[in-house]
Amino acid sequence: MRGGRASPPTMVGMASKGKPSPRSAVKPLSDAQVAKLAAAHHLVDPTRDFPTGPRTANTAEIEAQNPKATHRLLTGCDVVLRNRSKVRAWGLEHVPETGPFITAATHVTMYDVFVPMVGLFHQGRRPRYMAKAEMATWPLIGKWFQLVGMQPVQRRSGKAKAIEETSIEILTSGRPLTVWPEGTVTRDPQKWPMSMKNGVGVIALESSRRLGYQVPLFCSVTWGAASINHFWPWPRKNVVMCYDAALDYADLLEGSSEWGESVPEHLADELTRRIRVRMTEIMAEIRGEQAPDGYWDYRTMRRVRE
Repeated sequence: MRGGRASPPTMVGMASKGKPSPRSAVKPLSDAQVAKLAAAHHLVDPTRDFPTGPRTANTAEIEAQNPKATHRLLTGCDVVLRNRSKVRAWGLEHVPETGPFITAATHVTMYDVFVPMVGLFHQGRRPRYMAKAEMATWPLIGKWFQLVGMQPVQRRSGKAKAIEETSIEILTSGRPLTVWPEGTVTRDPQKWPMSMKNGVGVIALESSRRLGYQVPLFCSVTWGAASINHFWPWPRKNVVMCYDAALDYADLLEGSSEWGESVPEHLADELTRRIRVRMTEIMAEIRGEQAPDGYWDYRTMRRVRE
């Protein structure tokens, strides 16, 4: 997007480089650690309808987004997630019943796409997704993904502004939006959240300015799937997602009427930094580990200080 940091949420201006570290680079999420999380949080099964309790589904949104195709995809995802992992989540009660909101999700594995998607769908919402255009060409499921809300993104330089504007229009029309601010699977050797370009900051700040209020922005952090052998996933591994409380960025919106035509770079940078820092804090809690100093810079492919 903008700025000098590395690849944004499926809003990548360059081809992905390097390869994700192997499964052996991290330990599976243990039963003991899940028990600790369960003692601190109310863990629920996100593959079930309304896992946090009764609520009103957004019927208009559901009916507007190919309900039959969406139901089939959701059912298939539920079966796969339950069959290949023991998935639990906390914080899904934060999902608004109405109105636009942004979900900024980690991208350690493809589970970081499907776990929050399933959780949001079962909470009665239907977000749009900024996803790499290549997914639209995948056999069978490519068309399916488009039917259920995928917004194909051409990951080429010069496209950032158009991608930002499309994302903002989704939000200002009243629909939720999900993005992956890292832009690709993390290249951090220990699979912590890596650097992000500031597109997610631009989208949140500009949509808030146009709507006249702070658009809710939630960090979704998923951990545990990095240890799954997808050719033989048994015994099932633990996977835990946190859907965090809304991130407050009201201070960054002060004076927004005087910004001019675009969001100031330093404000978009700061909001993006807050998202990365918060994701790292949550992941450290889920993993029961201390996060390393600094963060992995996708541009230089090395760890840098804050």
